[in-house]
Parts: sequence; C-alpha cells; structure tokens
Amino acid sequence: MSLLLKKRIFYLLLSFSVIIGCFALRLAWIQMNSAFRVITVGGKTMNELAVRQREEGVELDSGRGHFLDRNGKALTGEINWTPTLFPIHKLPEQHKLAELATALGTSASQLQYKWETLERPYAWSTRKNERDEPLKLNHEAALALPLMEGLEVLPYVTRYEAGQRGNQWLGYVGQRPDVIRQLREKQQRPGLSLSLQVGAAGLEKTFDRFLRGIGGIRAAYMVDGRREPLGGIDTRLNAAASKYYPLQIRTTVDGDLQRELEKLAADMNVREGAIVVLDALSGDIVSMVSVPYYTPYQIDLAQGNWSNKAVKAVPPGSIFKTVIAATALEERVSAPDEKFHCEGHYGKYGLSCWKKGGHGDLTLGQGFAQSCNIVFATLGERLSTEAIRRTADQLGLGRTIGWRDQHFLDGEPLIQLDQEEAGRVFSDVTQADGGVRAQSAIGQRDVLVSPLQAANLVVTLLHGGQVTAPRLVSEIRYKDGSLLTKLPIQRTDSAAGQITPRTASHLLSWMRLTVTGGTGRALQQARWPLAGKSGTAEVIQSGHKLNHQWFIGYGPVSQPKYAVAVLVQNRPAGSVHQATELFRRTMDLLASRE
Repeated sequence: MSLLLKKRIFYLLLSFSVIIGCFALRLAWIQMNSAFRVITVGGKTMNELAVRQREEGVELDSGRGHFLDRNGKALTGEINWTPTLFPIHKLPEQHKLAELATALGTSASQLQYKWETLERPYAWSTRKNERDEPLKLNHEAALALPLMEGLEVLPYVTRYEAGQRGNQWLGYVGQRPDVIRQLREKQQRPGLSLSLQVGAAGLEKTFDRFLRGIGGIRAAYMVDGRREPLGGIDTRLNAAASKYYPLQIRTTVDGDLQRELEKLAADMNVREGAIVVLDALSGDIVSMVSVPYYTPYQIDLAQGNWSNKAVKAVPPGSIFKTVIAATALEERVSAPDEKFHCEGHYGKYGLSCWKKGGHGDLTLGQGFAQSCNIVFATLGERLSTEAIRRTADQLGLGRTIGWRDQHFLDGEPLIQLDQEEAGRVFSDVTQADGGVRAQSAIGQRDVLVSPLQAANLVVTLLHGGQVTAPRLVSEIRYKDGSLLTKLPIQRTDSAAGQITPRTASHLLSWMRLTVTGGTGRALQQARWPLAGKSGTAEVIQSGHKLNHQWFIGYGPVSQPKYAVAVLVQNRPAGSVHQATELFRRTMDLLASRE
C-alpha cells in the first residue's frame, strides 16, 4: 500500500473520530443541561422527574399552616390513623383477608374486589352523612390490625375535624384556579398547580398568603416501568424539612366556648342569627357564632348562602336607641332627668309605642330602660342627621371596625375579618326629614348594624368612648413555636373624636336599669348581675311580617369581663323574645367557666 493511500486513510479515520467526538460532547452537554434545568411543569429537574416516574404515593399532609385557639389548642390539622391499601401483585391468603375485612367493617369479598382493582393507594373509607370519610383508628386499634404486604396504617392530617367549631369565621379551602393564575404572574411562580388548595373564605382566605407551606408529606412506594409495585420495598415518607414552616396562626377565640355556644344555639332551636362574645378589656373576639351552620363539605348545599352573620348588617331595632341617647346627651338637646310623656302613639308618621296605652311620664333614662318609642322618636326629630351620623361613627357604627393593617409584615394590606359589612345610618342624608329621623331613631327605616358592631359598641362604652378594633388573630408563630409577629390591640377612633366618658357612664347605668326595672327584667335570674339593651326590628320576608330580635349587654356589672351581642332573625311577630333568653344563657355559660 502506498504511503499516500495510508495518509488518506489516516486522515479519513481522524475526521470520523473528530465528528463522533463532537456528537458525544454535544450529547453530554444536552444531558447535563437538561438534568439540572428546571422544567416548568411542577418545577422539577430531569433527574427528579426520573425518580418520580418510578414512584407512586399518597398525600398525608398538604403542608398548609394551621390555626390555634387562644389557649394553643389546634383548630385545624387533626391527625387520624387510617388503613391504606397499596396495589400489589398477589393478595394475602383468604383467612388473612377475612381477618382484615372484619377489622375494617366490611366483607372479605368486597375487600378483595376493592384491592384487586386498585390502580393507586386507597385510604379505607366508610359512608357517613351521605359522603365517604376515611376510617379513623386510635393508636391501639391501628396496632391491632393484622400485618400484611400492601397494607399500611398512615397518619393522615384532616384539615377540619367533625362537628361545629366556627366554620363561618374560620372559613374553608378550595381549588381556585383564578387565584393561582394571579399568583403565577404576580410572584413569578409558574410551577404552582391549578389544583392547589387555597383559602376561599374566612381566616383561611384573609391569611392565605401566610398559610401556604413549602411542601407536604407523602407516603411513597416504588413501581417498575409498567407502574406496577415492586415487592419487598417498604413505603417511605417524603417531607419538606423545615423548622420554620408551616406557620401557626393563634386566634383570640376560645375553642371550647365556641363549641358550647354553637351547641347552645342548636339546643334552643335558633334557626338564623348570631352570637358575638368580646373580651371587655381587650375587645378581642372570644367567640363568634353564626347560624345556620354549614361545614366546608356543604358548600354546594348552601346554594350561595355561605355567610358569617356575625359581620353582616341588618336592622337593629331598639338597640340603636343607645346611639340616639348618646347623641342627645352629646348635643345637649336633652338631659338625663328630662321628662317625657308617652300615651302609646306618636300622632304622626304612623309611629306608636310597643306598649298599648303608653308609659305615661318618664325620664330619658327610664325611656331607655323601657325602650319607649315615643321618647326616641321625639329625640330623633330634635337631632340633625349629621349629629346622629357623627355619633354613630364615634361609636363604631356605619363603618368597618375589624382589625386591619395597610402595610403588614409583607408590605401588603391585611384585613382579618372576611365579609365584614359597614352597615349604615341613613341611605340618603339629603332626604332625611323629620319622619325619617324619627323612624331611624327607633332602629328602623334604613339603619343597619352587624352583631359584631353591636357587641363592640358595648366595649366602647366600657372603655369610656374609645373604639377598639376587634381582633380574631393575635400572633403568628413558626413551626417550632418561636414568634414571627404579633398583631397588637388597635384603636379605631372616629375622625370626629369620641363621646365623653360621662355620656358613656350614663348609658352603662341605663343598661343596668333595663335589667333591674325595664325590658330586660328576665335577666335578674342570671348567675351574674347583668346590664344590657333589648331590641326588636320589624322586617318583611316573602310578604310575611317577621322580627329580628336583639339583646346586647355586659357582665358582671361590678367588674365587666365580657360584652355580648345576640341576634335571632326572622322570628314570628309577637313571639317570645328568644334573644333575651339566649343572652342570659350565654352569660350563665361564661359565668360557669370563671
């Protein structure tokens, strides 16, 4: 072979080697780059996705933060041990299958069919309340289950425990793709799944951005290329490791009291209404009951009526006379000892007193205690619309009062109370003539007040006229219990200032007179000496005349601990004043806990 031919062959082989080497380097570069490049779907690298392709699992905990009551007791995040079946090639022997079926409360044939058709892990469930709920075992019952391949007893975290425990203010989570899309754009997090559970109402919604965790807990098992389980390999727990997350949010609510009051409302057959209990010193929400009661699983059945009635504004009736009395004293258009005369009718605007024949002669204080419509219609005509509106504002009415911060921890606004309504005094002040003011003075016409505002009105009087912003959350802590931030007590004063302590003192003493010799005499049998104001608002529902019954007050009188507002809605006209009885029993319950 000639030297020239040998050189040609050498150069040709060298060229092929260089080309092959370039292909090899290119392929290696692609593999390295793809393996560690974040894929937009799920935010995982190629290496991580390769592992997950060989892994199946079941979520035990979403990693979402939890709520605690004021005593540190969990309001969300109940742990339940549930038997879980995993797909396997060969089922246990018949006698073991029968033993397990008995423990699960089913038949061997049903268990066998379920297990044979499994394609993914299944938490054993039972039919309750027209829906499937995971079987919950205590630790002893879990240990007593027979051991066999494909069966694991896993600790599932249930977001909400069964029963009534403040769902209307705590809220619920749900799938909200619209919110996820906004988060993807705003926070540049394209990997967020559209099926992620986020807050849809209540505290779950208002504190959602602090509750989203960094990853949940999964029980995983290995599968082959055909996604069939690999025998002999136990399940393992995959969890995001952090001592700081998920966060814990401590509320101001007493969880045990909340349950007791919800049970009390149910026992008294209250169909619609609210109970608000505030700490007289701090103004914090100790309990907030809303009826009717819906669980997060009844949202579809609620037909859009999901609502926290404690923060919804409705006609207040005679409890609004507290505002009119305060306005009359502040504006000096009346005095505590001024004498009025009630004959049972006002003589105009179609107004009359609730007491046929009237009350006769009585002072302003007595008119308050007896809830005389004639006295307050007279005052309503004397007062200007601006004076009434201003005093209502000074007492925390006609505006939202819940705790808020325009620049919270993350720089964004935070409003604690979801759905809170401001209410109103006049719908159109330019049209508020004497008749409108007279009707408004007895809590009718266009006046709207929420139970939370009504309870906070009592706290304002106890504080000498200073309006406190009710809190539902007091602090946020890390997973390890260390403090992230406190949400301090706030005042929410009116731009017009506040009523004088002297006026507040008069109103408090008249609330006591209401119980000792007025419309609240039924409360004299209560465990504590109490003070308060009753109210009845006339409303029309579907052509029927009904009443909203109210009672607001405080106790014990000598050293007030709680301010309470009770609303029972849509009672038949002329029926027993259920709100007064519910107020007494609420206060008795509070007294028994001291």
